[in-house]
Amino acid sequence: MMYKSYTVEEAKKKLEYYCAYQERCHDEVFQKLKELNMIPQAIDIIIVYLIENNFLNEERFACSFARGKFRIKQWGKKRITNELKARNISNYNINKALKEIPEEEYFETFQKLVAKEWEGNPESNIRKKKKKIMDFLLRKGYESNIVLDAVYSLPEK
Repeated sequence: MMYKSYTVEEAKKKLEYYCAYQERCHDEVFQKLKELNMIPQAIDIIIVYLIENNFLNEERFACSFARGKFRIKQWGKKRITNELKARNISNYNINKALKEIPEEEYFETFQKLVAKEWEGNPESNIRKKKKKIMDFLLRKGYESNIVLDAVYSLPEK
C-alpha cells in the first residue's frame, strides 16, 4: 500500500488550514502530522512554524475549549480541567481557561441544570431521584461540594 508523502511546505499548508478551521492543541497537531507520515524533525519544524505564525496557541485553545464546553455542553470546571489535562495542557493554561467562565454564569447554569433534571426526572422514589441527579451533575463535572449542597436543598417530596 502506498502512502502519500508530503513535503514540509505541503504539510505546513495543510496544517495551517487545519489550525485555522478550529482551535487545536499541540497534541492534535502532532497526531495529524504523524498521520501524514512526517518525520520527527519535520514535525518539530512545522510545529514551531505554526506557533510562530500564531496558527497554534495552546492558551487560546484552552480558553476557547473551556468557553465552548461550558456554554454548549454545560460542563463543570472539573470535567473541563480533566479534558484539558488529557490533552496535555499546562496547569497555567488550564487556570487561565477556567477564568474565562464568569462565576455568576457558572452558578446560574448549574442551578438551571439542577432544576431541569429535578423537573424532568420521572423517578418517584425521592432518594433514588436525588442520587440520579447527583450522579448526573458529577458526570457533568461540577464540584462535589456544590452538587451535595444543591441535592440536599431539593424538596423531600
